Amino acid sequence: MLPSSYDTQVCSIARALELVGERWTLLIIRDVFLGVRRFEDLQRDLGIARNVLAARLDKLTADGILERRRYSEHPPRDEFLLTEQGLDLWPTVVALMQWGDRHRPNPDGPPTVLEHKGCGGAVSVHRICERCGAE
Repeated sequence: MLPSSYDTQVCSIARALELVGERWTLLIIRDVFLGVRRFEDLQRDLGIARNVLAARLDKLTADGILERRRYSEHPPRDEFLLTEQGLDLWPTVVALMQWGDRHRPNPDGPPTVLEHKGCGGAVSVHRICERCGAE
């Protein structure tokens, strides 16, 4: 059986996996990058059990990757936004997407294509528009 932590590893990858290596975590982060920020929307989009989603969101918030922001008082409802730490996961999410497109392609083509809102150019892993150079 695999241990539940990598605390015996002296490795930056292992330390990062402690935060984002659980099943569903990067998919939650992907959805937040794509603008899905409310619990109900995340649950519906991912098809994840509510208790699992709640636990992952609590962990991502406690670890400083997401921040919880109240958008309704009656009833109380929160949305989840990426912190600076979370935004720094962009190259990782894009690299995984590009790897999947290259090595595990969808027969109908890539399910998500990143485009710069300003000009429609392709967006690089470095968050730079390949057409106009804008970040």
